[in-house]
Amino acid sequence: MFKRRPQLKERRKAPRRVINRMAEFQAGMGSLPRTCMVTNISDTGARLFTEIIDVPERFTLSVTGEGVVYRHECRLVWRLGGELGVEFIGLAPA
Repeated sequence: MFKRRPQLKERRKAPRRVINRMAEFQAGMGSLPRTCMVTNISDTGARLFTEIIDVPERFTLSVTGEGVVYRHECRLVWRLGGELGVEFIGLAPA
């Protein structure tokens, strides 16, 4: 007989949706944009995958799709290898 595992409490502020879309992040003016994959996203944050090792603590994330470009200022919340959790801290200027 298997024991039931306790379910983890959802701590996110907003529900996430799977998108699996290529995106770019940029640390600031003059820095080169780097590519990443956005695996899921919500109104308050996202989960990214990148092979870049030196991801800054704050950056601009640009996600394109469905004829729209979403640009968010982000703060790195957690990192596990190439996966990153970011919180949106504002809209980036166009």
